[in-house]
Parts: sequence; structure tokens; C-alpha cells
Amino acid sequence: MSGTQFDGPDLVVAGAGGGLAGALRAAEHGLSVLVVEASEHYRRGNNTSMSTAMFPGAGSRWQAEAGVQDSPERFAADMAAKTRGQVDARLARTLAEVSAPLVEWLNDGVGLPMSLVTDFNYPGHSVTRCHTVPGRHGSTVIDHLARRVREHPAIDMLVPARLTDVLTGQDGAVRAVVVRMPDGSEEEIPTRGVLLATNGYGADRELVAEHMPEISKALYQGGEHSRGDALRIGEKLGAASGYLDAYQGHAAVAAGASTLVSWATIVLGGILVDLTGRRFGDETRGYSEYAAELAARPGSTGWIVIDETIHERCLAFQDYLDVVESGVLVRADDAASLAEATGLPAEVLAAELADSASAARGEIPDPHGRANWTRPLTPRYVAVRVVPALFHTQGGLIVNEHAAVVDREDRPIKGLYASGGAAAGVSGHGAAGYLAGNGLLPAFGLAYLAADDLARELAD
Repeated sequence: MSGTQFDGPDLVVAGAGGGLAGALRAAEHGLSVLVVEASEHYRRGNNTSMSTAMFPGAGSRWQAEAGVQDSPERFAADMAAKTRGQVDARLARTLAEVSAPLVEWLNDGVGLPMSLVTDFNYPGHSVTRCHTVPGRHGSTVIDHLARRVREHPAIDMLVPARLTDVLTGQDGAVRAVVVRMPDGSEEEIPTRGVLLATNGYGADRELVAEHMPEISKALYQGGEHSRGDALRIGEKLGAASGYLDAYQGHAAVAAGASTLVSWATIVLGGILVDLTGRRFGDETRGYSEYAAELAARPGSTGWIVIDETIHERCLAFQDYLDVVESGVLVRADDAASLAEATGLPAEVLAAELADSASAARGEIPDPHGRANWTRPLTPRYVAVRVVPALFHTQGGLIVNEHAAVVDREDRPIKGLYASGGAAAGVSGHGAAGYLAGNGLLPAFGLAYLAADDLARELAD
């Protein structure tokens, strides 16, 4: 690695999820980079690798080609609407503006084959703006980025190792980091820039119980090293933090397989019932807020019911394919057989299926206010038992429009940046404000912006 006058890398990145994109962007600017990652299994064990690889891009060229009218302003308005006005307006505007350049850079600069998802739209997005990779799975993204990073002469990786502290000089600017090795030894590494991409604190059950008790007993389906490191480091440096009660939940992890059932099952017309055989809300409001609602139902579990048509359409998702291969799906020719296969009350389930189909056809109003029905379900039915899960927290260090961490007076801490779950996101408070892509966009978008800003700072 080419050293600086500090005899260290220009940028140290803590975390190999979206942090890998930040490392590649910094190297593109001619900076030397060290990536420090706590898990040697990061290519399968972090939140990026476990995601559905959805990247919002408002105003991308793929949207233009598909005739989709979109803009950063429209995207920011969608974030404000989904969070009921609780979103950090500065960050929403920043991420909306960088979303399309980010997606295009991932395709053109990094070589990820991106395309616009047009076969359905996630709740809360007023237009189709999510882009993804073949297979629609984050492991494809992380594998590709890891290869590019390993091949780059200006980027080194230290794995496994954990960044435990950031040191500043008398001027308050970053001057070094402290890295702990698996044997407990520590090394101080000089640097002028640090990107905290360590995710949030979903793996710290005490913090989760403190800030989001309604989901604290649910399955945690995120990276095991998401322990709040960024919060602790930032607090020591006087950084501001916020939205600590915000998180992405998911109401559709397959019981017995611990594999995500794509929410496309719902968007395409499926329903979710609890153990009484009844629906308990408008499922299309969003999979994140529905996690806590499912957690509050009897047994904290339920069943997603679809049909063979939806099943065939969902085979485009690797997550759903994993569910299929796990053998946990049940099939039934009619409502009575479905009740027998699932153990749900037969009369109640049959009535719920009939009423849902009538609502989907527009014959009766849905009692839960659901208006988005792609089509009514028709036998043969397919069902899977699901449990709620916490995927990742959405609160963290407050950053400005350059991804720089700020103090409690909104002044940037020179050389310190945060992205993804390490930073406060754009989901407002709780789980209801989460939009599809609100995890990957701050993870990658803020890392991208941090690299750009540090490059400008070091060039001055």
C-alpha cells in the first residue's frame, strides 16, 4: 500500500459491507485504503450479503429507458410520506440525490450488472425505482465487491480484526485508529480518514431491548458483529446520534428454515394470517412494521398464503428459491386441505380466503383497508409458516450531506465518516418508516459520498 506522510493509509474503513464500495470509490480517487473487518466469514455473514440487493435510484437511466418518471424530489417526498414527516430531511435529500449516480456507478464503475425491477413495486415507493442484480440477492453484490477489492493494488484488507477506537489530534481531526487482533493484541494505525461502516447494534440484545422493546424478543437475522461499535466510538468523540428506535424488521422469515420469504409474495396478492386463521391488518403497508405486529399475535407466528401463480413469479428471487429448496412449503387443493396441512381453524381460514378473494375482485371493501390487490388467490394454494425478525437497526451517528459525522452542534468531526447502520438513516422512528432499499442506500450511498469528500479534503 502506498503510504502518506502519516505513514499509514489515507482511509481506514471499518466494515466490509457497503464499506467495500467506499473503499473502491476512494481508491478510484487515488487514495490508499485499509479495510478492517471483524468477521472472516463476512461474505456470508453481514447484512449486505443477507439482503435482497435492492438499490433505489431516483432518475436512473434504466428508469428513463422504461419510461418511469422519477426524480430525487419525488423520492425524498416518498421518504417523508412513509415516515409521516419524521425523516431527517437533509439526509433524505442527500441520499435521494445520490441514489441514481450510485446505481449507475455500481454498474459502470464497479461492474455490477444492475437492472430496474419492473415486475412489482415495494410498498411506499410511488414508482418503480429499485434496481438489483441477477438473482436479487446480496451475496452476489458482496462477492463481486470482495473480488474487486482484493484485486485493487491501493486497497488492503485486515480480516479478522476489529476497529475499537478512533484517535484525534489537538485540532480534533482524526489522526489514527486502534485495531484489535483475534489474539487480543492491539495496533495503532495512523490515518487521516475513517469510515465507520460497522452496521448498527442489532446483535446487542440489551441495546435492542432498551430502544425497541416491541421487537426485542424476535429472531435476529443480521450480522453477529453489529454490536454498536460506531455508537461507542462516536460518543467518546462527542458525536451526535439519533433515531435509535428505528429499525428494519421483517414479517416473513420461514419458520424451520430461517430463510427470508420474499415480500413479493404479499405484493403479488398473498395474505398473512395468524394462528387463529385470520388476517390482522393491511399487509401491503410494509414488511418492516408488520414484523412487530406479527410478534404481538398469538405464538408470534403466522402463515403466508399464496397460490401457484404467485409461487411461479417469486421463483425469480434467490431467497424464495432457498425457501422452496428447504422443503417448508405446503400445498393444498382447497381451503379445507390447507387448514389440515397448516393446523389452522378450517371454517375461519375458509372464510378469510373467500373474503380476501372478494376484496381483491372489488366486490367488498377490505375490512383492514387493503387496496392493493394484484389478483385474487385461487387454488391450488401454497403456504409457508413465518416468524418476525429484526434485520438491522436504522439509528446511529448523525451525518451531514457529505457523510461526515457531526457533533451535537452539527459541526463535522474532521476525517470521521459513517455509513449504513452506523449512521442514523432515513426511516424516521420505529419500523413503519422503512422503505425497501433504505438499508443498502445509506450503506453504499454514504460510503460513496464519504470517499468523495475525503478525496476533496486531502486534495486541498
